[in-house]
Amino acid sequence: MAEPTSPQKPATARPQLTSAMRSSSYLSDHQQYRRASPRVPDVAAHHGIDTVLESSKGPGRPSVTALPFRGVPSDDAPPTIVESGIDHTYAHHNCAPPAGRQTDRLVVTLFYKGSRNNATEGQATCTNTATAAPLDGSTDSLPANMAPTASLDAFPLEPPTQEPEHLDHLYGSYVSPLCIASFLHLMSGFPLPDNGDGADEPHSAHRCLDDPDAPRVVELTLTPAPSPDFLSVAELRRHEALYRFEREWNVDVVLRRDAVWRRHPRLVAFDMDSTLIRQEVIDLLADHVPEGGDLAERVADITRRAMAGELEFEESFRARLRLLHGLPASVFERLRPALQVTTGVPQLLRALKRLGVKTAVLSGGFQPLTAWLAGELGIDYAYANEVEVGADGKLTGEAKGVIVGKERKRDLLVEIAAKENIDLSQVVAVGDGANDLLMLDKAGLGVAWNAKPRVQMEAAARLNGESLLDLLYLFGFTAEEINALTS
Repeated sequence: MAEPTSPQKPATARPQLTSAMRSSSYLSDHQQYRRASPRVPDVAAHHGIDTVLESSKGPGRPSVTALPFRGVPSDDAPPTIVESGIDHTYAHHNCAPPAGRQTDRLVVTLFYKGSRNNATEGQATCTNTATAAPLDGSTDSLPANMAPTASLDAFPLEPPTQEPEHLDHLYGSYVSPLCIASFLHLMSGFPLPDNGDGADEPHSAHRCLDDPDAPRVVELTLTPAPSPDFLSVAELRRHEALYRFEREWNVDVVLRRDAVWRRHPRLVAFDMDSTLIRQEVIDLLADHVPEGGDLAERVADITRRAMAGELEFEESFRARLRLLHGLPASVFERLRPALQVTTGVPQLLRALKRLGVKTAVLSGGFQPLTAWLAGELGIDYAYANEVEVGADGKLTGEAKGVIVGKERKRDLLVEIAAKENIDLSQVVAVGDGANDLLMLDKAGLGVAWNAKPRVQMEAAARLNGESLLDLLYLFGFTAEEINALTS
């Protein structure tokens, strides 16, 4: 009787990091596994990237003689595929979706707020945001906890609360890799849609839109987007975790669902005061008109009451306009040299014109100045408040027609889009005040530009940089492409 033979032990497979071992996270694409292959000291037997050979001996495995391979298979060097320890996958993450399915991507644009560079320079500095000027007028920066006053009587009884240090001070004054990893980890905490067994694992991709070494602007694409059944994109923008991330890393986060309209706007409308220009025109009138007397103090009082909620915009505007009664109509011409155009505006408008995008300025200010500025900048449409001029050539203190308030701005945006046969999904609106909220909400993309806190919270996107040219990054353009559009 033959003795039973013991079953042969199966060959032990090399451990690999497979997709089943990965967590369901946008970070999974950043996990890599590669077996360290031994170096071959003999130059003649060294194999380049053309082949991956297995030459280790094992039980029940014949030895493999390493032969030089010159890129052409032969009898002595046949084409061989062997187990290499590298997990190769052929993915379609950036391809068109299969038939019957739709693309579900969330595009996230991170803007680092510490850099003071212009958007076209394509580089980020490693300096922190400029601090306030010292009390003695020197150029040295202030210590973090310097006394807030030089008067002993006004000195606080307790020291000021220490603000937490931004993480960008520790890991780099730009959108660092750790900043990106922290954001992806944050987004992994939100539920994903249940698309069945055939759904792809969550994954992400990134593009540095300016400088790859120290990027100020980074675009992330997350697939799939977090489940809208749990949080819509609008609700996600206001999530406390996102706000906390922005504070910790000193960045602005803009979330948009990926769509063709995101990359192809056809109409961009701007507010004027504190958006296209740095100032408020009514304050310029108060400061630069010698005939006004105590006009500045009276305008400031009306502004204070309006901000306190005692006056609506239309009521406050008419009250300010009445203060201009008796001033010569030429006062608006005298103000033209005082207007300071926001950094990046001429280049932005030049780029939009080259792209065939229509532009408009919708202002709650005065039509004489708004129309002049639109002509200087090449803006297609300009709407503001018409002022009455008496027979003596002086302002009557009254306005003609409908006051351009928040409702009128929204209606004008819709009218211009309809006139140009443009769908509202391809309309972008930019503003800074509560007077712009209805316009920002009506547009396909509403952008709060260095805006009041309430506007920043309610707008679909917020930019708090130095140059309005940053708007082009939201359309997916790189700094190289922006340079080409503005040259």
